[in-house]
Amino acid sequence: MNKISILWVDDEIDLLKPHILFLQNKDYSVITSPSGQDALDELKERNFDIVFLDENMPGLSGLETLSELKKMDPTLPVVMITKSEEEYIMDEAIGSKIADYLIKPVNPNQILLSLKKSLDNSRLVSERTTANYQQEFRKIAMDLSMINSYEEWADLYKKLIYWELQLEEIEDSGMFEILESQKVEANNQFSKFIDKNYPDWFSSENAPTLSHTLFKRKVVPELENTSTLLVVVDNLRYDQWLAFEDVVSNFYKKKSETPYFSILPTATQYARNAIFSGLTPLEMEKQHPNWWKNDNDEGGKNLFEAEFLGAQLQRLNLDLKWDYYKISSLKQGKQLTQNFRSQKENDLTVIVYNFVDMLSHSKTEMEVIKELASNDKAYRSLTLSWFKNSPLFDIIQQAQQMGKKLIITTDHGTINVKQPSKVIGDRETSLNLRYKTGRSLTYQDKEVLAAKNPQNIQLPNINVSSSYIFAKNDLFFAYPNNYNHYVGYYRNTYQHGGISLEEMIIPFVVLESK
Repeated sequence: MNKISILWVDDEIDLLKPHILFLQNKDYSVITSPSGQDALDELKERNFDIVFLDENMPGLSGLETLSELKKMDPTLPVVMITKSEEEYIMDEAIGSKIADYLIKPVNPNQILLSLKKSLDNSRLVSERTTANYQQEFRKIAMDLSMINSYEEWADLYKKLIYWELQLEEIEDSGMFEILESQKVEANNQFSKFIDKNYPDWFSSENAPTLSHTLFKRKVVPELENTSTLLVVVDNLRYDQWLAFEDVVSNFYKKKSETPYFSILPTATQYARNAIFSGLTPLEMEKQHPNWWKNDNDEGGKNLFEAEFLGAQLQRLNLDLKWDYYKISSLKQGKQLTQNFRSQKENDLTVIVYNFVDMLSHSKTEMEVIKELASNDKAYRSLTLSWFKNSPLFDIIQQAQQMGKKLIITTDHGTINVKQPSKVIGDRETSLNLRYKTGRSLTYQDKEVLAAKNPQNIQLPNINVSSSYIFAKNDLFFAYPNNYNHYVGYYRNTYQHGGISLEEMIIPFVVLESK
């Protein structure tokens, strides 16, 4: 293995011989330069792993040398060493993306620590992360066999996401594969939990917050005496929220973050209509038949969200000045950005943003999106890139300047489907890949949760004999006709409508303006 090569630049280099001998004894290679210009000449001749750079030198100063170094090799780590503690020097050095900053006099251990932070950091972090997850793996495995409440499932899912985000940063595919297998097992157990408990949630006072109780339970208490922006990002998984949380935190501080549960099917027409109406799908069909549409009805299924919201506000006796916007294109987003100042006096502004849902559907239909969102890590990265450059981010910044409270939530999540499950139905059977509703459905019993009496889970009966089935884990429904083509087309795409941690346990985040 090649020695790590250090270039040490200091006009008083002779005084540093003890430090240099110390590093050489630790098996580092150290080349010295008495000035900034000599250092630049050295860099033209050979490669170095890191540079220690004195700030106060005659001729080219340390900051001037740093600027030239970065032009030659922007990725080369530079540790600035200075006698001065003046803030502007630190600011300039840090602004130039130095790896570390040390104040003279430095001792050998400080130098060694700086080297490890700058060059060995990824290996040390990797080793520590792997060791920590190995410990946590055993605890999670034990928890999986004992979990018996929705609160414990929400906690466990957040724990799995935490480790997924930690492990994706290190180069240990073996550990990541272990985590993936643990997520599969967690979804197996979660499906059993939902199968057993879900019907009771509609009649129990101890039920989790569900789509139709979200507004009354969670949103309304935040509206007192505070102008609020409620953003519902369609199809936003918990890990995708965490991907762009840091960007939002530059403008807002988090007051609370609580997971809630999407109703079944975890699909927009059911879950999002339930949020705005404050009603279950069965109640929506009975109370607002002109606004509710079943799967086999023609036309858009979410065209009356504003009307549903207005009816809910009236039912709750909330006299608010409010507006509702649905953004499904860049043009609509930019228009709202330009006119958002008009929302200053509103008690409540609701924005439904459809980008993530469009992204998941585009992944199915466009090869370029399949490449860009090939797995969960890439899917998160793409979501972050979108958010940072979106009109939604502009709107959130404007809301912060107006002093508005911010609530970010979603209607349901999504899952990367891997395995097909054969299903047979008639022409009236719904088309969704993660749930089906219709008559005479034939399916693999172990792979679905079946609701033969939909009213038991607050779903409308499309026909007298119709039922619902929901795919578990990472399964997707495929018809026997043209089976191989169908499977090849939809495998490894993001779908929703079924039962999984990713689809059902979703974020509700309240933030206050900084």
